[in-house]
Amino acid sequence: MKLQFNLEKTDSKTKARLGTITYNGKTYKTPMFMPVGTNATVKTLAPEELKAMNSGIILANTYHLWLRPGEDIVAKAGGLHKFMNYDGPILTDSGGFQVFSLANPKDITEEGVTFKSHLNGDKLFLTPEKSIAIQNKLNSDIAMSFDECPPATADHEYLKQSIERTIRWAERGKKVHNNPNQMLFGIVQGGPHYDLRKYSAEETVKLDFDGYSIGGVANDHESKEDMYKAFSYSTEFLPEEKLRYAMGIGEPIDIIEGVIRGIDLFDCVSPTRLARHGHAHTMNGNINVKNQKYKEMFEPIEKDCDCYACKHYTLAYIRHLIVAKETFGARLLSIHNINFLYRLMTEIRENIEKGTLEEYRDQFKMRFYGENK
Repeated sequence: MKLQFNLEKTDSKTKARLGTITYNGKTYKTPMFMPVGTNATVKTLAPEELKAMNSGIILANTYHLWLRPGEDIVAKAGGLHKFMNYDGPILTDSGGFQVFSLANPKDITEEGVTFKSHLNGDKLFLTPEKSIAIQNKLNSDIAMSFDECPPATADHEYLKQSIERTIRWAERGKKVHNNPNQMLFGIVQGGPHYDLRKYSAEETVKLDFDGYSIGGVANDHESKEDMYKAFSYSTEFLPEEKLRYAMGIGEPIDIIEGVIRGIDLFDCVSPTRLARHGHAHTMNGNINVKNQKYKEMFEPIEKDCDCYACKHYTLAYIRHLIVAKETFGARLLSIHNINFLYRLMTEIRENIEKGTLEEYRDQFKMRFYGENK
């Protein structure tokens, strides 16, 4: 059954939206954070643990699953849902981000991208058609168009050429997409430039995708100001009735600012990556549980948190696990960090409903970052 999105409400003070996703007899609320399960698993966590946190969409990575176990193996298993035992909605990215991080500029052609496998150095070639064919076999609920992922430092002219190629690739991918139960999203690029975002969005919308993604907003060299410009410039030209997804966004304030600018979906590897390094999200900011001061802290990470880790384990115990390099520690912190972002999304939705999202943003910044602007 194809995933259905319904826009319920738009905030009168901002561009924030409330919506619902209906899938497999269940309803999920947007705005939503989506944990990343690169290899068809959210690192260290079982699907049952995610479902216990009322998870919605999770991500899997086309490039990694193409290399192993291969899309044919996943298809023989009955698709990603059966393969990984997750009955909620699944989104697959196109593989573009990984491919472009492995490719040299000279190896990007109109036909596709040549690059070396990160596993064994084998020479590989990925095209828009191949990316869509892999995703069709993976049988995710949302597939992404194959786009060029230019660096944040790219100049205006390069970005313009890149956008034009991405639009041509999007059209090629759409022509071969043949999974009737799968939504296909187009991707808007253009850096922090209003004219390029407008052009990219308008031309991509002409192709009539099921939803739209905002790419090029999670670069290491990008300022917050440029990121938020990209959000605003993109959503201005996207259809109201379709889902909007900011790719690779997981920093709490960036999620809030994205919602204010009209974005529905966010994803990032950050909650599990931070957990593996011993860091925990709290409503008063991030903490490093390896710090000596937590050695005798026989309290949960957060007293008001309802996650499994906070209900059953103390910060002192989790610190011990992390220091001893026990994987259970990373697992507990992953549960907590993902649950934190789910709680954040709940609070965001509640404040959209009340018309107080901007006030919530300001209060959150002061509490989490110690900033009053």
